[in-house]
Amino acid sequence: MLAALLDLVLPLACGGCGAAGTSWCRRCAAELADHPARVTPRVDPGVPVWSLGPYTGARRRAVIVAKERGRRDLAAPLGFAWAVAVSRLRRWGELPAGPLLVVPAPTRVRAARARGGDPVTRAARGAADHDRRLHVHPVLRTTAGVRDSVGLDAAARQRNLAGRIVVRAGAVPRTLPVLVVDDVVTTGATAREAVRALRKAGFRPVGVLTSAHA
Repeated sequence: MLAALLDLVLPLACGGCGAAGTSWCRRCAAELADHPARVTPRVDPGVPVWSLGPYTGARRRAVIVAKERGRRDLAAPLGFAWAVAVSRLRRWGELPAGPLLVVPAPTRVRAARARGGDPVTRAARGAADHDRRLHVHPVLRTTAGVRDSVGLDAAARQRNLAGRIVVRAGAVPRTLPVLVVDDVVTTGATAREAVRALRKAGFRPVGVLTSAHA
């Protein structure tokens, strides 16, 4: 009864195309489930970067509504797509076959609070629901002084983040290879700083996986 009442107030719509009656339609699921492909950002993070496809269509809309409109339910399809991508990368020999430490790219505390949490971390945990060899630890954070990167070019993004991504204190195993995950890779500046911070703290990053590349 409660679900039916909520549907009347907030009509169910696909997070990828807006189609009514479903939170995630088959067509968008097929589009998101593209093979992970190696991409080359303008800023080299020092590890391979894989993307599920261009930042267009269902991928773009899903990222936007998950991030800006608080669609928590999209963590499930986004996470499942990452789990499938990891499985393929393992099968192709591009990722280790054993356990992986999955580290979400950091988001600004104020931005995460405004969004009701971090959609990248939610999607990472959604991926771990499908693969018990994935161990999610959001160990990265940004320090004071990082501003919104929208509209910044590659050089400005690097200056904005330089030295401002750090590893949180805590007991996290440093023996496992690390896969950094993010919703979109644009210039590669965030991935580079994330990898730098992880290496400085004694972790072993082996790659970056994103839902889309711009």
